[in-house]
Amino acid sequence: MANLREVGKLSRKYGVKFIIDSARFAENAYFIKCREEGYADKEINDIVREMFSYADGMTMSSKKDAIVNMGGFIGFRDEELFRQASTYNIIYEGFITYGGMSGRDMNALAQGLYEGTEFSYLESRINQVAYFGTKMKQYGIPVLEPFGGHAIFIDAKKILPDIPKEEFPAQTLALELYIDGGVRGVEIGALMADRDPVTHENRFPDLKMVRLAIPRRVFTNNHMDYVAAAVKNIFERRDKIKRGVRIKREAPIMRHFTIELERI
Repeated sequence: MANLREVGKLSRKYGVKFIIDSARFAENAYFIKCREEGYADKEINDIVREMFSYADGMTMSSKKDAIVNMGGFIGFRDEELFRQASTYNIIYEGFITYGGMSGRDMNALAQGLYEGTEFSYLESRINQVAYFGTKMKQYGIPVLEPFGGHAIFIDAKKILPDIPKEEFPAQTLALELYIDGGVRGVEIGALMADRDPVTHENRFPDLKMVRLAIPRRVFTNNHMDYVAAAVKNIFERRDKIKRGVRIKREAPIMRHFTIELERI
């Protein structure tokens, strides 16, 4: 919260809009309650209200902390900015009173915002992530620490050090996990980093991760055990994975959603 407060001050000082990406707002509020001095006795909803009080606007992918299967929204403090954005809403979604989401889905989203900020739900969910991360560590699998609130991140660079960065080791690990265990993860590395807009060369960030996100209210700890065992199986045969993948076809932007690859 102290960080949000200071960013708010800076944004007002320099006249820059402060927009919060709110996909994981509830789990962040949980960590503020548990870790930040002065917030232990505050309700999650009160913490959330303070978080957003420092911002000018927000975006929300509601599949995350609103626990719904589709939908999202944006919000503005400035009514004029809201009107300007609404013009683009007409182009891409339809007029504000009939475009975009159905009433049923908006109702589900609103309910999800209430239920997703219940402390008992957040505690259960975040403890499950910690359970999963601990299980992975017990198998010796290198994961990012401390554990977050929605996913465990595997360090693919440490598991597949022999695969050159040009062959996308994190994506290779994600593919092995899908083929071997039917587990869908996502590469957080060069494919997601995309190409340099000037040179068009691939950008290779130092961190090469595979994110295993845990959907809300879907999995039990037995599922966590299964996924950890699937990763362990690959980890134990990691020395046999010598080559990665190459790009066959890619979109000019946000390529990681639709890219086509082939094994080398």
